[in-house]
Formats: sequence, C-alpha cells, structure tokens
Amino acid sequence: MQLTSYESASEMMQSLSVQITSQLSAAIALRGRACLAVPGGSTPGPLFDLLSQAELDWANVTVMLTDERWVPSDSARSNTGLIKNRLLVNAARAAQYIPLYAEGLDHVLGARTLSKQVAPNLPIEVVVLGMGADMHTASLFPGAPELSFAQNELADAVMPMVPVGSDLEPRVTLSARVLEMARQIHVLILGDEKKAALAQAETLSPIEAPIAQFLPNATVHWSPV
Repeated sequence: MQLTSYESASEMMQSLSVQITSQLSAAIALRGRACLAVPGGSTPGPLFDLLSQAELDWANVTVMLTDERWVPSDSARSNTGLIKNRLLVNAARAAQYIPLYAEGLDHVLGARTLSKQVAPNLPIEVVVLGMGADMHTASLFPGAPELSFAQNELADAVMPMVPVGSDLEPRVTLSARVLEMARQIHVLILGDEKKAALAQAETLSPIEAPIAQFLPNATVHWSPV
C-alpha cells in the first residue's frame, strides 16, 4: 500500500484528478478505450468537478459506479444523479455511462443482468474506492450474508448486497474480483477516524475488513479535512 497524505481535501482532489487523467490517457493510447469506476456519496463530488473538465478523449471512456442503491435512477437516493450532474458534464459528457440499475427487476436478478453489461468493459483501468469507518468499501459490508459470495473469485461482475443492521434499501456492488482486477486502485479517505480505520484494516482479513483485500495494490489518498 502506498499512502499519500495531503494538507487539505482540495489539494488531494487536485492531485488525484491529475493522476486519474494521466492514467486514463495512457490506457486509451495503448488500448483505445478505458473504464473508470467511481464511488457515490458526497466525498468524491469535488473530484468529479475537476475530472469533468479534464482534457481527455472522453468518447473512449466508459464510466460506472462501484456500487449503487437499488432505487430508480431518478430517485434522490440514487448516485446516478451525482454522476450525471457533477462528472458527466463539460468535456466528460462525451463518456459512456453504465448505470447499475435495471428497471423492473429486483436487485438479485438485476445484478445478473448488469453483470453482462459490465463484463465487456473489464478490466477496469482506474477505480476510486471510498471506505467507511466500519472498513467497508463499495457495498462490500462486513457481516453481510452476501459478502463471501461477492468476495469469491468466481463471482459475477455485479453482485447483490443488503447492508447489515439497517433498514436501508438493497444495493448492488462490483464484486471483489472485479475491483481487485483494476489496473489502478485509488482509495480516497478524509479525517482521522478513517485513517485509524485504515490502520486497523491492515491487520484484519477481507471478511472482517473488506477494504483490506485491495490495499496491497492501492494508492491511498488521505487528508485530515
């Protein structure tokens, strides 16, 4: 694991935007296309704002989420709105977007359908992962009954998941296999609590701390605020 610390979130987002743009550009030059997978939530919003303006052959970039709540894409709970409003604008509007939602299906059948759409875009060139204080990443939650299936090396590209101990909606997530196969893995965290959780994750197994599976090949970006 490579840990890069920054003095501020702004500095971190600027640096990460430059790195991702360079990595995607190199992949397009080498292979003609590139896939970028990103998390939802509020933390990566400023990163999306910067990436949307990057000078990049966006027409040859496929964008997808690392995970998504199983709600319609126009729901306020869906992360698709965040992606469309903050990433797929400006220059990046030319990118192809694969939403992790299938209308008319439940999250289990939907995951199977989405796996077929995601598979042709693998391996992911650049994946950005977040991490919760419980050391989950994407929607790979410790203690979830589905976790061992999503971590299996034979898992489909997209797997169903239900957060543990909550009444939140079901989700789908890119499987651990798909995330681990990414050529470039960036983990984005803010604050001392997350840094402490990261240190703990390094001592635990992926079943106890799902983020642990990806740390050996990851660049972790951290700032205190």
